[in-house]
Amino acid sequence: MDKLKIKTEKLNAWFYDKQVLFDIDMNVYENKVTAIIGPSGCGKSTFIRNFNRMHETVPGAKADGKIILDGKDIFNKKYDAVDLRRDVGMVFQKPTPFPTMTVYDNVAAGIKLYSRNSHSKLDEIVERSLRQAALWDEVRDVLNQPGMSLSGGQQQRLCIARALAIQPKVILLDEPCSALDPISTAKIEELIHELKKDYTIVMVTHNMQQAARVADYTAFFLLGEMVEFDITTKIFTNPSDKRTEDYITGRFG
Repeated sequence: MDKLKIKTEKLNAWFYDKQVLFDIDMNVYENKVTAIIGPSGCGKSTFIRNFNRMHETVPGAKADGKIILDGKDIFNKKYDAVDLRRDVGMVFQKPTPFPTMTVYDNVAAGIKLYSRNSHSKLDEIVERSLRQAALWDEVRDVLNQPGMSLSGGQQQRLCIARALAIQPKVILLDEPCSALDPISTAKIEELIHELKKDYTIVMVTHNMQQAARVADYTAFFLLGEMVEFDITTKIFTNPSDKRTEDYITGRFG
């Protein structure tokens, strides 16, 4: 039986008076990859942006219900948002290296924010994170070059290394490969497979083949509702809901 990491209960979300998520009940399991699929505008990104309370940083945005992470409700005011974002790292659709920073400083930025380390300890963490992101061998000789000087695929792995440096419990990936070429995409997918040994991963993707390749569990969202959630093989071979079947067979979306 897979161990529960996150549980959402009756999660609702709004932008001003427009409701965009409706009563989402879903489980996320430890050291597994959970994919969120569905057409554009169905609430996928809004859903995962609640896991680290990024949603509430948008003007006019609000949410209610519960998100339980390791037994604690993250909407409880006692759960500090800064601590939460250390526990739940995020990588966005487009690579977002800090433009004025070197490769090294991009990875070190989060560590410096959350803790004080000696220079040698910092070197150790940066190398470990870049190795975990399968990037060390490619950048070890250009650590003092700007992060923006790397290729698009390398930049995205740099952003993953930056998220890994603070050793989060959960990693959120919001369409991490949508701006990348097929070779870079394959590297990211291989990396995701390796990372789930140590992290719980929740990934939004438009690419159903990608979800089928990398996810252990898949949720199908439509118009702000979660239509179906199950192990990935069942979602793609024997879905319970006709809307899921229509989406994955290309009848709409």
